[in-house]
Amino acid sequence: MAHHFLEGEIPNDKPEDAVVHIIPVPLESTVSYGAGTAAGPDAIIEASMQLELWDGSAKPVLGGIHTADPIDCSKPIAKVLDAIEDSVCYAVECEALPFVLGGEHTVTLGALRGLKQKVGRFGVVQFDAHADLRNIYEGSPFSHACVMRRAMDDLKLPVFQIGVRALCEEETEYRKVNEVPHLDARELHLKGIPKKILPADFPERIYITFDVDGLDPAVVRATGTPVPGGLGWQDVLTILERVVAGRKVIGADVVELAPNEGDHASDFAAAQLAYILMGHSLPSEQ
Repeated sequence: MAHHFLEGEIPNDKPEDAVVHIIPVPLESTVSYGAGTAAGPDAIIEASMQLELWDGSAKPVLGGIHTADPIDCSKPIAKVLDAIEDSVCYAVECEALPFVLGGEHTVTLGALRGLKQKVGRFGVVQFDAHADLRNIYEGSPFSHACVMRRAMDDLKLPVFQIGVRALCEEETEYRKVNEVPHLDARELHLKGIPKKILPADFPERIYITFDVDGLDPAVVRATGTPVPGGLGWQDVLTILERVVAGRKVIGADVVELAPNEGDHASDFAAAQLAYILMGHSLPSEQ
């Protein structure tokens, strides 16, 4: 591993001493349009070296961050998911927050498996331009387009979707039949951000998965399938504040950054997003 998160500002803490474990997963196995997600974790870590430690309200790093070695993604997808699961389990055993940097969105499944094994039931809050509810896509049930279907069907986890604006008939029907709660981009545009976002019966413990294409391309253009009409930066900050209110974040990820040469803004936005998510996930005394 060439660098660690926030290198130059803080040391790479030992796993047992850190409150956050950064788990880089440079997976690029089933991307279906633009390529480049394998370089996403490194780009986020490189950009993190330009971040301010003060995130606007706190310094999430005070408890220490450990950046693990990247997961070996040269193996079959089943082995990659197993390795992610093991890393997430280890983070939980260290009493740290597992924070995955992708890589394509499939990496989230490994993280969810690990947390399900360690803590039981929780809810998944998904920021995304796409629903990712297909059962099989391009011949694989482990495609990035199927990850939320695997979360719901295989792990029996409730999912709340935010910012979706591109989905197929299969996904629309699945949403309807399974009553998948959502706050789509069009509804946000027409009605604004509601005071209460998650349903009252949604689990107290949540995992936040953030596909950067959930943001408008004006904020992050460097992603495999940028979709117009996405979430603005300030709106995301407000939504995150309301999502975490009264709930406990037990893990998170930022995925689907596909860096473009010269587009430092996208890399920096993804790194800042990751750091802000950490701040929302840790106790205030951290």
